[in-house]
Amino acid sequence: MTDTVLDVRGLSCPLPVLRAKKKLDTLPPGATLTVIATDPGTVRDFESLCRQTGHLLLDSREEGETFTFRLQRAG
Repeated sequence: MTDTVLDVRGLSCPLPVLRAKKKLDTLPPGATLTVIATDPGTVRDFESLCRQTGHLLLDSREEGETFTFRLQRAG
């Protein structure tokens, strides 16, 4: 189950990942964040974010021009 949804459709790199990081920092450990984006670069950006911060990328999917990522805040 997702605790928070962040809609960053229409924003370009680096804004989607920066806004997601800022939102994750406000969530309690173990909470999940679903991010909805349209920038194709976010696929690579969210993988990097998780590697660098310890947050988990639970899943990601692409539907047309929309990308959805489910992240879990590191504990």
